[in-house]
This record gives sequence, structure tokens and C-alpha cells, in this order.
Amino acid sequence: FQPALRKTLNDLRLGYLDLFLIHWPVAFKYVDFDPSVRGWENEDIDESDEGKLIDPSVSLRDTWAAMEALVDKGLVKHIGVANFPVILLHDLLSYSRIPPAVNQIEIHPYNQQSKLLAYCKSRNVTVQAYSPLGTRGYKEGGEPDVLSDPVLAEIATARGMSVAQICLQWSLQRGCHVVAKSSDGKHMEENLLVNHKNEFATGATTQLSSEDMERIASVDRGYRFFRPEEWWKDAPVAV
Repeated sequence: FQPALRKTLNDLRLGYLDLFLIHWPVAFKYVDFDPSVRGWENEDIDESDEGKLIDPSVSLRDTWAAMEALVDKGLVKHIGVANFPVILLHDLLSYSRIPPAVNQIEIHPYNQQSKLLAYCKSRNVTVQAYSPLGTRGYKEGGEPDVLSDPVLAEIATARGMSVAQICLQWSLQRGCHVVAKSSDGKHMEENLLVNHKNEFATGATTQLSSEDMERIASVDRGYRFFRPEEWWKDAPVAV
């Protein structure tokens, strides 16, 4: 980890990172790189070759010990995980010297992950919701569109908000941190108007009611847009 992290720090011109995550609960075979070159020529270093480059000999425990060493050296302030289900998080917490600060997972109204969210709260692990709007820019043809959901649209109209703002507000009220992105200036502005105090800059009433929350709960499909079991079809790992 340390050489790769030091390259990242050099690329970003930083002395440390506030948060460093294990992206997926699997290890990949080592890929050599030139630490003197800033940035990456392409994304080949992330190529898993349909799971063939996953290294099943590396344990999560060993990986986490390496993450903890980065904190000890002052290279990162906090460490965490991403895409960890309850069972893996439970196991990690049983032996971690420095517990994970964050579990970054796919959460949106179509994939609410209520049990995982409840478990994280019970163990003081912050949940960071990625794709909180349903990742419209990455979804494939024929997949559902969260932002076109009629129930969400009805709530948004009643509140004088966009469906995207409803999705963000819903996540915030569930105690999640959200990671939203957009290339549209208007959408960026809308996203920024919802904040951690559950207030809206326009003065509109944005605190969702218990009835609103129940209605949104009803649209859950357990639908994931990011499905590693399709990327790593023959990989010897449980995902």
C-alpha cells in the first residue's frame, strides 16, 4: 500500500489523506508502476481481466493491517472500506486495531440497504452513500431510472424540489453522507443546496415527513447498478 499511497500523495501534492478506503473486499495481483510519473497514463492498473487478476491468497486481515500501518505513519488520518456487506464488516471489526471509519456503499431509493445501514450505525461506522441518484450516467439500456420514479416525482412536486434533491435529502435523513456528482452546472447547484442540517437555501420545507420516508421505502427493489458478480464471473471470491 505504502508506495501506491505515496504516489497518490505526490500526485495530489499533499502530505496526508483525510480518508483512505479499501475499494472492494478483494485483493488484486501487484502491478508495477513508476512513482516518479505524476498521474496515470490510463486505467489499465484497475483492469481485473474479468476477475483473473484477483489474488485469493491475500487475506482481508493482512490488508487491514497494512492500512493501519499507514495511519501509524501519519500518511492518512482515517481508514475505511467500501462495498462491504454485514458479514465482512462484522469480521473486520472483530480484529481491527483501528476500526473502519467509513463504509462507502451503493445506496439510493432502489437499493436502500436498510439492514446494512442499521448495522453500521450500531457499530459507529459512518455510511457514505455513492450513486445516491441512481447513477444515470452509467446505467445500461433497460435498467430502471431512479430519477424518473413516479412516487419520487410526486413527492418532489409537493415539496417544490427536484427528484435528485429528494434522493439526497432522504439519504441525509437516514444518517448517510452522500457523494453526488454531475457535469451539469444547474444540477451541481441543486445538489449543493441540500446540506447536513437538512435545510434548503430557498427556504422551502425540505425535511421529509415520516409519510414521505415510508413512501420512499416502498420503492426499494434491492437493485444494484454496480454488480461485481457480473464483472468477476469466474473469480474465487464471494461478492
